[in-house]
Amino acid sequence: MPSLSNPGTSAAEDIAALLPGAAVVKAFNTTFAGPLTAGTTGGLPLDVFIASDSEKARDEVAAFAAAAGLRPLQVGGLHHARELEGFQLLVMALQANPAYATFNWSTGLKIIE
Repeated sequence: MPSLSNPGTSAAEDIAALLPGAAVVKAFNTTFAGPLTAGTTGGLPLDVFIASDSEKARDEVAAFAAAAGLRPLQVGGLHHARELEGFQLLVMALQANPAYATFNWSTGLKIIE
């Protein structure tokens, strides 16, 4: 059985390794509860980043997010969960940094086109 602390992998990949054949999806983890509830960030639909090795599962989560008024962004395979977990760790570190006292827990990541 794999360890749940494999360096260089994400928690989602570790879960997938424990559940062979399961469609594991990483989504919604780059969002704090407030913006997720509001569905917007900076007046724009909230971006939901979605990673999974199952295209069907990614599509289902994307449809769910879109139905909730959010903007789903499918980033590809589950190996991209590493970056998604890193994104949120960075955002949380900024929230806790006194140098960014104007930030609050209602921030969100947004891709601007």
